[in-house]
Amino acid sequence: MALRGLAGSEPSSRGPLEEAVEAAEEREAPVPVAAAVAPEDDEEDDGRGLLRWDGFSAWLHCVCVVGFDLELGQAVEVIYPQHSKLTDKEKTNICYLSFPDSNSGCLGDTQFCFRFRQSSGRRVSLHCFLDQFDKDLPVYLKKDPAYFYGYVYFRQVRDKTLKRGYFQKSLVLISKLPYIHFFHTVLKQIAPEYFEKSKPYLEAACNDVDRWPAPVPGKTLYLPIMGVVMKVRIPTCHDKPGTTQITEQADTHISVILPTVHEVDLFRCFFPVFFHSQMLWELVLLGEPLVVMAPSPSESSETVLALVNCISPLKYFSDFRPYFTIHDSEFKEYTTRTQAPPSVILGVTNPFFAKTLQHWPHIIRIGDLKPAGEIPKQVKVKKLKNLKTLDSKPGVYTSYKPYLNRDEEIIKQLQKGVQQKRPSEAQSVILRRYFLELTQSFIIPLERYVASLMPLQKSISPWKSPPQLRQFLPEEFMKTLEKAGPQLTSRIKGDWIGLYRHFLKSPNFDGWFKTRRKEMTQKLEALHLEALCEEDLLLWTQKHTEVETVDLVLKLKSKLLQADREHLPVKPETVEKLRTHIDAIILAVPEDLQGILLKTGMT
Repeated sequence: MALRGLAGSEPSSRGPLEEAVEAAEEREAPVPVAAAVAPEDDEEDDGRGLLRWDGFSAWLHCVCVVGFDLELGQAVEVIYPQHSKLTDKEKTNICYLSFPDSNSGCLGDTQFCFRFRQSSGRRVSLHCFLDQFDKDLPVYLKKDPAYFYGYVYFRQVRDKTLKRGYFQKSLVLISKLPYIHFFHTVLKQIAPEYFEKSKPYLEAACNDVDRWPAPVPGKTLYLPIMGVVMKVRIPTCHDKPGTTQITEQADTHISVILPTVHEVDLFRCFFPVFFHSQMLWELVLLGEPLVVMAPSPSESSETVLALVNCISPLKYFSDFRPYFTIHDSEFKEYTTRTQAPPSVILGVTNPFFAKTLQHWPHIIRIGDLKPAGEIPKQVKVKKLKNLKTLDSKPGVYTSYKPYLNRDEEIIKQLQKGVQQKRPSEAQSVILRRYFLELTQSFIIPLERYVASLMPLQKSISPWKSPPQLRQFLPEEFMKTLEKAGPQLTSRIKGDWIGLYRHFLKSPNFDGWFKTRRKEMTQKLEALHLEALCEEDLLLWTQKHTEVETVDLVLKLKSKLLQADREHLPVKPETVEKLRTHIDAIILAVPEDLQGILLKTGMT
């Protein structure tokens, strides 16, 4: 019986084994379901093998226009593309989060960002195939399946022709991607024109987005939008932290070059409280409940995002809301006094929160984020009982005692920059590098200890299941700090041991360790696959029964599917070698068994 498509076939041919494996994989994998089906005439192929709106959906879920109706209040006027699905709860959240509180007094144009929980039970998106890009992203830029981001361009101007006397409207981009700087830049390009030209302009802009290449990490992307070309590069997990890989050389057809897709102006955000930067870094690292009280949504959202960003390259694993209102669907959950405040960072502007969140342990009160022209007076940490209203003076209100001594060097360096009128971007680079070094000094001892939990490669046997990781023992880890602690890389003194003990109980440690454990388990699976490939499997089958041979083939097929499904770090040549082994074994068994093995994909 000739077996086409097995070992020795042409590279382009697909044999029955590949088809069997593929069929088994399809049975295992969740079936991707479109978020919604576009009208039939919209389903043409665009020449890239994508249906209409596939390109758009890789970047955005939808675009909303939120206006003010005298009878209804805030209302979603437009959702584009029209087939985009939003639940009533999601629409309500978008409505209230897309407008500043009335007390903010935001006249003119305002940009900010919010984040809200996706309704449970939503079906898997057609674009789950794009999740393959997630594996190459830094952990802090990976999509969170439970949340959407909303990027807002709000305009409020006087208009005597309207009953309220004001034109009030928001253009909102809804996306899973946390690319704050990128989407704010997109809005700057399209929102002002949209407010003048209305719906046809919005349709044209969405059609442009639909023609964009996929958001592949590590590639330089050229993204045209309404006559402007943006040059961007999405970071990868292999980039050196704190560096930008995009070149800013002049290019005739490029209108906008973005050195970053996700970072905010760190120094501008920390400037009102920069004497306390290190303490705030500790609070974020430990996942402590934090409230940012600000005069407007742009200040609250930028400050919350700066706080989350300050522990990079660590991911902040708790919830955070750059702009949070009393209408939010989680308002009761987050403001209840019947239990301790949750591990979350909230950005608020409504004075009502000064009373509602009085019981929260750490509150940052900021004024207007004016250009950093003068050095703020050194402010002491204020006691929580002194925070009565949003009119309270800017500062940090907490009874928290930092574990680490304050680094006076960074304060002097930034103060000197203010005196010398150093640009905010340059100050942000200094502050970001300082936070990066602090985070790396903290995390390196943990990385070193966790690496020691990995079994030795010689303990991996092809004929046994991969060995387990050793257990993380806090006290064993603490002992390693005497000789290999943060003192090797950081000049900062203080109670590092106390900081680690507190961190090991935090959601950020839990999230970080789960991620590392998964990566290391996958590495063990990959090493196990390599060990199998090095064996003479055909010789093994000659010494064993047909039943054992069938069992081996099924297990090897299962391994291949697992490698593909879980994106195991396996070399392509290892996978190919394993396929060749499987093909050779199938050729060696009786013909009746060959047919069964070719049809069987998984155990």
